[in-house]
Amino acid sequence: MEKENLQPKLVFDCFAEVNKVPRPSKHEDAMAEFLVRFGNALGLPTKTDRVGNVAISKPATPGLEHLPGVILQSHMDMVCEKNADVEFDFMKDPIRTYIDGDWLKAQGTTLGADDGIGVAMQMAILKSTDIAHGPIQCVFTRDEETGLSGAEGMGSDFMEGQYLINLDSEDEGEIFVSCAGGATTVAEFPFTRAAVPAGYYTARVTVRGLTGGHSGDDINKNRANANKLLVRFLVEEMGKTALRLIDIQSGGLHNAIPREGSAVIAVPASFRDQLSADLNLLLADARKEFAVTEPDLAMELSTEPAATEGQEPDETRRMLLALLAVHNGVYAMSQSIEGFVATSSNLASIRLQPDTGTVRVVTSQRSSLLSDRMNISAVVRAAFTLGGALKVETGEGYPGWETNPDSILVRKAVESYERLFGHKPVVRGIHAGLECGLFSVKYPHLDMVSFGPTLRGVHSPDERLLIPTVQMVWDHLLDLLKSI
Repeated sequence: MEKENLQPKLVFDCFAEVNKVPRPSKHEDAMAEFLVRFGNALGLPTKTDRVGNVAISKPATPGLEHLPGVILQSHMDMVCEKNADVEFDFMKDPIRTYIDGDWLKAQGTTLGADDGIGVAMQMAILKSTDIAHGPIQCVFTRDEETGLSGAEGMGSDFMEGQYLINLDSEDEGEIFVSCAGGATTVAEFPFTRAAVPAGYYTARVTVRGLTGGHSGDDINKNRANANKLLVRFLVEEMGKTALRLIDIQSGGLHNAIPREGSAVIAVPASFRDQLSADLNLLLADARKEFAVTEPDLAMELSTEPAATEGQEPDETRRMLLALLAVHNGVYAMSQSIEGFVATSSNLASIRLQPDTGTVRVVTSQRSSLLSDRMNISAVVRAAFTLGGALKVETGEGYPGWETNPDSILVRKAVESYERLFGHKPVVRGIHAGLECGLFSVKYPHLDMVSFGPTLRGVHSPDERLLIPTVQMVWDHLLDLLKSI
């Protein structure tokens, strides 16, 4: 299959255009300008707000002016992750895509289908001349991935419509009607420098090859966390020898399960062989523990230039024990929906900041219940406080989106799907943050649903889009627009 033959052609052509535009979170200016030019070139009313969200309106098809207004919404930013051996600049390089069977993938980077494919569908709706619909407003928000700040900063008069269809879900055949709220908890640990004794061996410990994924939607899939594996090894060795921590750079974005990380340590030279043997033993254990989910797990030891300074040993001990103790993964399952994650936390990154002389640790907590989210954030703060953190703060976070049992849009979406495909879709909540949570506060009258084509490996270089599901979602969206 050639890329130019992908169907629906208009959607994939628009997605190819989207992937030419740099759009890292918090750096969406080029994308916003691209969308404004796009709307203006079509002669459609186009506007931006004070935080840089973009809205393009399209009048109803003649004869359908009486239909209620529908808002189509997606976010313009993307998670920018790449494999360590890939040369790529997300601020200027276009995403390089290729086809692998039924999947569209990127070459060593995130694909940007989260949520570029939603943007592409909106562009295709705006560009088309043969689609029946009532009044439509296409809204493109900024900075969804690192704080939902585009939706947070939006005024209550920017969007216009009675119904909202969010195109930021990742499982075709599932219609989402609620989402978790979340918050980020950040800690800073002291890194007081002390001399490394003579006769020490310096090495880098690396964890790599993990599956990673979305820290909400994939948190229940028993995937390894690179930070946790790295800390586990350091704590084990700290109990056997006078280990010194020289540097640590592990994990990445707050909403991604960490795939790789490394630490530079120094140990007595006489312990060098034992260090290597212990790492091999832990690797063997970890491969058994994650035999299904982490087939490419690797842990490696490499020699580094001899270090003269490292972290004061007692600070290292307290910090590593706190990182070992802090909760990571599912914290509570829903009591009302069988098999649904209610509350979780993700140990996202651990990084020495040389300019401040601190180690910065970033975690994220999610829950469909505000009280439980506040509790898990308190649990995380407690572990870091007991470990001697200089500062621990939980951000304000974002609200969840509660199910509307009287939703007309949900009923219409289910009827449309069943009519097209001959079976009912799954209607459920998602353990991830959607902008619908913030919209439900600012626009309480909105009736909302969320759906989208099948994506896997989001927030990692394994991100991939299941090509046949794009046509299915496109057909469903067009039918729903016509039938509301």
